[in-house]
Amino acid sequence: MKCFVTGGAGFIGSTMVDKLLENSNNQVTVFDNFCSGQEEFIKHHFSDKRFNLIKGDLLNAEIVKKSMVGHDLVFHFAANPDIAKAMTQTDIDLKLGVDATYNLLEAMRLSGVNKIVFSSGSGVYGNVGLVETAEDFGPLIPVSMYGACKLAAESIISAFCHMFDMKSWIFRFANVVGTRQTHGVGFDFIKKLRADKSKLFILGDGKQSKSYIHVSDVLGAIDFAINNTNSTVNIFNAATDDYISVREIADIVIDVMGLKSVKYEYSGGDKGWKGDIPVVRFNLNKIHKLGWRAKLSSHEAIRQSITEMLSLKLTKKQT
Repeated sequence: MKCFVTGGAGFIGSTMVDKLLENSNNQVTVFDNFCSGQEEFIKHHFSDKRFNLIKGDLLNAEIVKKSMVGHDLVFHFAANPDIAKAMTQTDIDLKLGVDATYNLLEAMRLSGVNKIVFSSGSGVYGNVGLVETAEDFGPLIPVSMYGACKLAAESIISAFCHMFDMKSWIFRFANVVGTRQTHGVGFDFIKKLRADKSKLFILGDGKQSKSYIHVSDVLGAIDFAINNTNSTVNIFNAATDDYISVREIADIVIDVMGLKSVKYEYSGGDKGWKGDIPVVRFNLNKIHKLGWRAKLSSHEAIRQSITEMLSLKLTKKQT
């Protein structure tokens, strides 16, 4: 199978590339503009004849069309990784989430490529508190440009699938953590504590509570769903069965780093920034009935990801 991976030099994308190339029958094309992706995540594949890197931008429709020819399956991970950036750059998610997805789908249509996996997120559900949202929950009222544009991208994918005989697998993931993450609460805590081991500044009140899924479980969910579903549009929540607070994440980071007597300081309020959703709860019945469950809990995923990140030196882009 010849796979086309957008954002293939990013956190989730590069991990998927590793997984795909474990199968000797697969060929992989990484398409990335490196605005947030990192060459070091994929450079160990450069000598592999089954690997091809295209440094291109999804906003350049002609390059996308030219690059798409001959592929069988698209993994679409390219996105703006910083939700809060829309506060100052209001069109970033529109461009990187909606326009880029349209260009990708049009290139697929013209090239006869009819299968796409899309990484969406819980932001499409909006701020509904303790309500456990199933895939058919509605109405969907996002509170961030990130969530709104993920939802718009899902809709465009659905329309292309129904109009042009494509198939899609759309995953609404919990917060994804792992070795190569370049943002996120655990990542930020490590950076802050490396700079000052005596105190930790926490956005919000520390009570924000969400599911955190390890990237290894993300890959497992994708692989399982692709091999066990075949509808025109397949939408799944993918998360852990438990939840963890920001304060608990801070405790884990401090424990893994071996620190003592760290003073917590809070910005206050129930959320970290405008557009942040302080409490997220998933209904996982659909993917559980299919036969998939996360191997790691949120607590285990956080602890493992913190351990993994501490074993690496932060790169220039990560700092």
